[in-house]
Amino acid sequence: MGLVVQKFGGTSVGSVERIQKVAERINRTIREGNQVVVTVSAMGKTTDELVGLAKAITDRPSQREMDVLLTTGEQVTIALLSMALQQRGIKAHPMTGWQAGIHTDDVYGKARIESIDTERVRACLDQGEVVVVAGFQGISPDGHITTLGRGGSDTTAVALAAALQADRCEIFTDVTGVFTADPRLAPQARKLQEISFEEMLELANLGAGVLHPRSVECAMTHGVPLVVRSSFVDEEGTWVKEAAQMEEVWNVRGVAHDLQVARVKVLGLPNSSKTLTTLFSRLADAHINVDMIVTSEHARERIDVAFSVHENEWESAKEVIEGLKDELRYLEVLSETGLAKVSTVGAGMVTNPGVAAKMFTSLSEANIHIKMVSTSEIKISCVIAKEQATRAVKELHRAFGLDVEEALTAVPS
Repeated sequence: MGLVVQKFGGTSVGSVERIQKVAERINRTIREGNQVVVTVSAMGKTTDELVGLAKAITDRPSQREMDVLLTTGEQVTIALLSMALQQRGIKAHPMTGWQAGIHTDDVYGKARIESIDTERVRACLDQGEVVVVAGFQGISPDGHITTLGRGGSDTTAVALAAALQADRCEIFTDVTGVFTADPRLAPQARKLQEISFEEMLELANLGAGVLHPRSVECAMTHGVPLVVRSSFVDEEGTWVKEAAQMEEVWNVRGVAHDLQVARVKVLGLPNSSKTLTTLFSRLADAHINVDMIVTSEHARERIDVAFSVHENEWESAKEVIEGLKDELRYLEVLSETGLAKVSTVGAGMVTNPGVAAKMFTSLSEANIHIKMVSTSEIKISCVIAKEQATRAVKELHRAFGLDVEEALTAVPS
């Protein structure tokens, strides 16, 4: 008997009819001889509606109370799905995050899972029950409800799969798998049969919304095989697994984009390592995630620093920097919103020169101005104007031979 963890997102459980279909899919997995643990999100737009209710009360709600509020959405889903399973004669046990033993740190709204006590879940499995766990949530060391941030149900599912040593973790969503680009921007994008953990992690971090980055990181760390599948059509999905198991290595595996990018510039900082340490330590203390960083030196005594953040965090970043005015003695702070990031990702980049040149040439020929660049062994990212993002994705997808027609004849490096 195998053990399978399945995760169903908000669209997959967006109505009573869809919950019924999810219950039937779980039933099929059971009939195949598996024990099943299910993680679910809130139904449809429930989380957005709850956020709206909070904003109707106050413009600055306490994050602790927001976590208490937002976790109620998943509780509705676990109750309804358990009822649907029980109607089919399947024993089901709904559990909130804390009931399932999910322990987190105390960072409200962005908590990280620190440990999972699986005793209660295993006891239910031993009794032949399907365990239906509320995703996106856990409990802090001092007993407060916490949330893992948007997309945290993916992380819950993978963490449970790792803790339970499940045979696989299936992520059911509204797409049929992982594509070479977002099909809404690049209609010629194609579904991948498999992709490495490293490539998937880069794509997830760079804006591909099919998987939460922390879930991929957890799967890679613990060696949990992932399958991304559709809740609505019965077809093979995309396997996310160890690179050593991959038969093909492409220069570029996919193109990702992020439309929520802002840039902050700090001009005229004293040229010392202590300056940068202070600046980025304070941003980290404020839980602001800094992405690209570019420094430039002038007159030897001063440097300029530019970095990118999520558009939702640029005002917070400016507040932190303005609070450091006396300490850092910089000259000016500038910021820019309305930006996007486009990225090419592929494990083959590390052994194949010329990817950067082709990327810059493609964007230049399309008259797309590059504002910032960052690279790693398997990705190149460029910050551009948001209104040019769709054209950039299409151009790069075509340039690297990822379009459907070209992919049929392309030979991997």
